[in-house]
Amino acid sequence: MSKEKHIIEALLFISDGPLLIEQITAVLDGLDAQAIRGLLKELQKEYLDLGRGIEIVEVAGGFQMVTNPEFAAYLKKYYKHKHTERLTSPSLETLSIIAYKQPVTRLDIESIRGVNADGVVKHLLEKGLVRIVGRKEVIGRPFVYGTTKQFLEYFGLNTLEELPNMQEFSSLVPASERKEAQSGNQ
Repeated sequence: MSKEKHIIEALLFISDGPLLIEQITAVLDGLDAQAIRGLLKELQKEYLDLGRGIEIVEVAGGFQMVTNPEFAAYLKKYYKHKHTERLTSPSLETLSIIAYKQPVTRLDIESIRGVNADGVVKHLLEKGLVRIVGRKEVIGRPFVYGTTKQFLEYFGLNTLEELPNMQEFSSLVPASERKEAQSGNQ
């Protein structure tokens, strides 16, 4: 393995989020973006070929080391006692509305959900999953919201285009849950 590849590997290891090619270029003066991308792809392949416990993925416009999904059950077992804050159903509902309808106002969110969304939107802003992207050109000029880079990282997406379409949702939800949801709506 080349010295440059070792340096890139070390940078990926210490990075707390996706590492952009431009950030690596700033460290490795002698290499251009294309050469760095090539080294990243080589590293990706090496980790994949060896079946390591970690892998390198392209996410949110950069590259990041993540755990190999093959070992997820062991990691869940290890962390089962650790308290981690999960997104609530209202948070997930609101976040999905923002992700799919952005830019969207709080009033738009509330009209879709049918309930007040002030607290949920504030919580998502605090978590850094959504941000204010501007103001709508109507009376009162309400804020409009959109997702953040952290949203992409949280859900392991490279771009918003990777969000599943509505037809894919039905295949992701087990049939028993779909029946429950349908019977609850009647």
